[in-house]
Amino acid sequence: MAFPETRLRRLRQSEILRQMVTETRVVASDLVMPLFVYAGTNVRNPIKSMPGNYQLSVENIVTECKRLVDMGIKSVLLFGIPEHKDADGTCATHDDAIVQRAIIAIKKEIKDIFIIADICNCEYTTHGHCGTIVDGDVHNDLTLVTLSKQAVSLARVGADMVAPSDMMDGRVGHMRQELDRAGYYNMPIMSYSAKYASAFYGPFRDAAESAPQFGNRATYQMNPANGDEAMREIELDIEEGADIVMVKPALSYLDVIRRTKDTFNIPVAAYNVSGEFSMVKAAAERGWIDENRITKEILTSIKRAGADIIITYHAQDIAKFL
Repeated sequence: MAFPETRLRRLRQSEILRQMVTETRVVASDLVMPLFVYAGTNVRNPIKSMPGNYQLSVENIVTECKRLVDMGIKSVLLFGIPEHKDADGTCATHDDAIVQRAIIAIKKEIKDIFIIADICNCEYTTHGHCGTIVDGDVHNDLTLVTLSKQAVSLARVGADMVAPSDMMDGRVGHMRQELDRAGYYNMPIMSYSAKYASAFYGPFRDAAESAPQFGNRATYQMNPANGDEAMREIELDIEEGADIVMVKPALSYLDVIRRTKDTFNIPVAAYNVSGEFSMVKAAAERGWIDENRITKEILTSIKRAGADIIITYHAQDIAKFL
């Protein structure tokens, strides 16, 4: 049946009706807030390229987590900036490392929170790459050992989920094996399965102090032009034991999120990354856009594309409107 019998505007006549027929809804439980744990005490360093975000010492991370939980954001993703870095990131493999200390402190004070621990080496290495360097490039298999040690330590101190973001081949399987061997067979793995070598990460590298000191990450992060390859990466991670797969970044890769959801029967996460966040903030500060409407539209588009979980720096701003 066509016009004039069919008029799609009939279902747009009032706000109540529009809400009744809304197909996609973003709720607070969909959102994960990334936080940056900084060594020291009484630290609250503003991240200039990411307005409203801070590098926080452990006691301030606890305070921030309490605030987020009160707002309805009950899941956080932790990144660490340590006192000292080393060549292969072993400083992150000990139970008294910076993120481990934060997890212990948060769990002591807050019961109703879910802590996801990012696992990578870029914040912990002197060179800023995601693993051990051999002959000028990241050595895949040596890096797996460090990553798995980090995962086991984080599980031991109380992390609720681990999230390897390094893009080394085989790291999910290696990590699953080592977690199981240590008795943490119930520890879920959320893998950054399709993580692209993106220009949208710039502000994050300021926040995590993790910019590579030479070269780039194109030998391990994905070519932004490739979608079929992403399906291969995701399939391999699922075969190795990933419980949740992630696409990162989100906005320029909505098609990859949709393909992932259509292809695999598994929960899908998407990371609305720092550059995407900061562009919205910069335009809003200049009065060029309506920040709240734009943010809701962006998050809705990510959810509509197929993401079950959205990691976003907008979580704290948008929670009050959900």
